[in-house]
Amino acid sequence: MRAHRGILLFALALAVLPIIPGLPPFWITLLNNIGLASLVAIGLVLLTGVSGMTSFGQATFCGFGAYTTAVLTTTYGLSPWISLPIALLVTGLAAVALGLVTVRLSGHFLPLGTIAWGISLYFLFGKIELLGRHDGVSGIPPLSIGSQSLIDPKAMYWVIWTCVLLAGIGTSNLLSSRIGRAIRALRTGGVAAESFGVNRTSMKLIVFVYAALLAGLSGWLYAHLQRSVNPTPFGLGAGIEYLLMATLGGAGHVWGALIGAGLVTLLKDALQRILPALFGNDVQADPIVFGILLVAALHFAREGLWSRLAALFPSVTPATPSLEVFPLPHRVIEKTEHASLLSIESASKRFGGIIAVNDVSFSVEPQQIMALIGPNGAGKSTLFNLITGVLTLTSGTIRFVNESIGNHAPPDIAQRGIARTFQHVKLVPDMSVLDNVALGAHLRGRSSVVASVLHLDRTEEARLLAEASRQIARVGLSEHMHKPAGSLPLGQQRIVEIARALCLDPRLLLLDEPAAGLRQLEKRSLADLLRQLRAEGMTLLLVEHDMSFVMKLADQIVVLDLGGKIAQDTPAAIKTNPAVLAAYLGTEP
Repeated sequence: MRAHRGILLFALALAVLPIIPGLPPFWITLLNNIGLASLVAIGLVLLTGVSGMTSFGQATFCGFGAYTTAVLTTTYGLSPWISLPIALLVTGLAAVALGLVTVRLSGHFLPLGTIAWGISLYFLFGKIELLGRHDGVSGIPPLSIGSQSLIDPKAMYWVIWTCVLLAGIGTSNLLSSRIGRAIRALRTGGVAAESFGVNRTSMKLIVFVYAALLAGLSGWLYAHLQRSVNPTPFGLGAGIEYLLMATLGGAGHVWGALIGAGLVTLLKDALQRILPALFGNDVQADPIVFGILLVAALHFAREGLWSRLAALFPSVTPATPSLEVFPLPHRVIEKTEHASLLSIESASKRFGGIIAVNDVSFSVEPQQIMALIGPNGAGKSTLFNLITGVLTLTSGTIRFVNESIGNHAPPDIAQRGIARTFQHVKLVPDMSVLDNVALGAHLRGRSSVVASVLHLDRTEEARLLAEASRQIARVGLSEHMHKPAGSLPLGQQRIVEIARALCLDPRLLLLDEPAAGLRQLEKRSLADLLRQLRAEGMTLLLVEHDMSFVMKLADQIVVLDLGGKIAQDTPAAIKTNPAVLAAYLGTEP
């Protein structure tokens, strides 16, 4: 409710501004430019600030939107409103084509890729005859509503800022949805997100296209505001400015984009008016001063100005999800004729000349707790990665309910009902415990991007959050539900990972060192929970170094050493196995 009131007050302030007596027309022009830049910056908040894909080429997508409507309305005589969906379609198709190549890049190659096609397309705009070469296209008709022309910048103000508000609300809706959690997980928890059914490449492409469409909308509005277009506003320099707007306002905050766009636009205008008066028109010092001021701002407000502004107001604890909603359906566990739920046969994994897993075979029966033990470097976590599709087999087979899954992708493995935790905790630290756990239920929802943007997914979202809340309560962390996951001690973060895995409603649960960092009482509670899961029909495979914990819990133990299996037996037999004593457990002095 607090956010809704803030948006309402902001909308009212925008509505009042143009009717203030004596407001110079110049300010309306500035506000229009801020609105156009805000649309691009909102997309960049999602693309760069949230999902971690740095793009310097968003101005190019503005060009696609602007040039498409310019050609359609001047050369072919189409109505500007009819040209809008076509402009967005052209922009979207261009984004898909560029995104299929770009989003697969990582590290510094990704921003370099956006710079490369940003420069290329900028020069291409200036070479195409249909687009008027470097002179561009002029005589673009203004927007109109009925017989009312919107040629006046004050009339366009309402259209531009309506689009900005709708884009901000829609993007906020998207980020507070099932798909939004997957997007937020891309930046720091991509491997974990994939292990719970998120297709990382598809999700990155969705974000890339979404940001491009907002830029294309900005370009369409720009063309009908200026009534002419040329390549100049769509170059690399403009792309850098848009990125600075998103970063300065707060790269992870949707409404911070408006602050960044406003400050950068106003600062540019002030420098362009003040510096020539001080140094003359021959000295172009404004880019230098502009750059220095922005670097200083980013140095002293690294998290963006929105975070500094939000810190001035008391935070409100989000409401705890209601458990009265209709619960999510549980996975139907069909009885199988095969005795083994999971069967590993001669599995091997080599990294060049290093053999991490060497000809390992064992099987896990339904409703069994099996433990993998062995010294560090024995291949236990590598074997987990092979089972869950993070790594592919060099040789051998892995079967789940007699279906070969050895070379399936992690989302396919999750779809079959296999969930896991990680040796090194993989949570999104700045997301709440609730949102991190709800990510585990990603495959149990079906709402689309459009439904999320339009806020039509609230019933499903309530069910997903209720399921996450149940699992958090089940592992004893209800009091930490709304805290950032990264603020919890390491042991509790491991428990959060277990709750997230349970949200998948798995048939097979893989736990990588679940008791590490827990106190004795917490370990007993965890052991009770795991026994309860087994009693409910779940099968568990765990890696653990706490032998007291393992011996009291496991039905069977597999011992690995140097990548190979050296023993498999009951806990009582493993305690006295000479090979295990020599390799791992040792003997009493």
